[in-house]
Amino acid sequence: MLNEIDLARADLNLLVLFETVLRERHVGRAASRLHLSASAVSHGLGRLRRLLADPVFLRTPRGVVPTARALELAAPISQVLAGARSVLATAAPFDPRTSTREFTLGAPDGASSLFLTPLLQRLQREAPGVNVRLRQLLPPEAGRVDSSAWEPVFALLDGRVIDLAIAPFGEVPARFATRDLGEEDFAIVSRRGHPFARSPGMREYCAASHLVVSLTGDPRGFVDQALADRGLSRRVALTVPGFFMALAVVAETDLLAAVPRSFARAHARRAGLAVTEPPLPLRRFQLRIVLPAGAVGDPGLAWLRSTIVASTSEAAAGVPRARRAFGR
Repeated sequence: MLNEIDLARADLNLLVLFETVLRERHVGRAASRLHLSASAVSHGLGRLRRLLADPVFLRTPRGVVPTARALELAAPISQVLAGARSVLATAAPFDPRTSTREFTLGAPDGASSLFLTPLLQRLQREAPGVNVRLRQLLPPEAGRVDSSAWEPVFALLDGRVIDLAIAPFGEVPARFATRDLGEEDFAIVSRRGHPFARSPGMREYCAASHLVVSLTGDPRGFVDQALADRGLSRRVALTVPGFFMALAVVAETDLLAAVPRSFARAHARRAGLAVTEPPLPLRRFQLRIVLPAGAVGDPGLAWLRSTIVASTSEAAAGVPRARRAFGR
């Protein structure tokens, strides 16, 4: 990326500027995060353009967008900065009790219910100054879990747009470190009083109309594959891009939806929904924490990952009682 001549005349703080503008996609917000003026950031971008011989970021009415070259450089710049941070961290250990650090997490809304509340409760006790930013990761098309399905998320991690991601990842490229968080399965939600809630059989399930959560609007998901394996099918009357929207629609219609069990446990009762077991075995998903391998040496991220695992495990101890409350 930079040859020896470049390093002799380059200000490596420009790489931090690059990373921050890439994350914020806005000069003003990047300036605020860096505690600089907008004009200072603009001046720095000018120097960065000359250094890299590329426009790097293009202005739009809503901020800036990276060029193809900037996206290409995102991963190597992230690795350089992660290595530098790892070295410098030894001189300034991370102390959660006094830290005011901000972490950006990425997760689908259906997965965040598993870890977010326990994490926030732990932070309130142990790290009251730490801030969390949660970015929604939309589920891949048709319930796919192969590595290509999550390429957009890997790009966000490479560009340090998010610090870590939590999702039902399958294969993960070797440049990332992973940690299993727990398994997730699915339950069926319906409005209270729905005929299926009273008689949750296979015939009633296939006869009902269904809602599927899909980013692309693809109505076929892993439930349809499970039905097809038995020579069955269902009618998908609606697709929506998120699980919270799914709950809102199901509460006001006769549609059924399959949602992550922890998500149903956290939100269905408040939404006035009935939760029932699916009439056929459905795939279980392994939720995993993924972060760039170079970031593992960052004491703050190492602490955050351990805290997410510990707080989620503690919360899981209450699952049997919560599930009995849903009639299990």
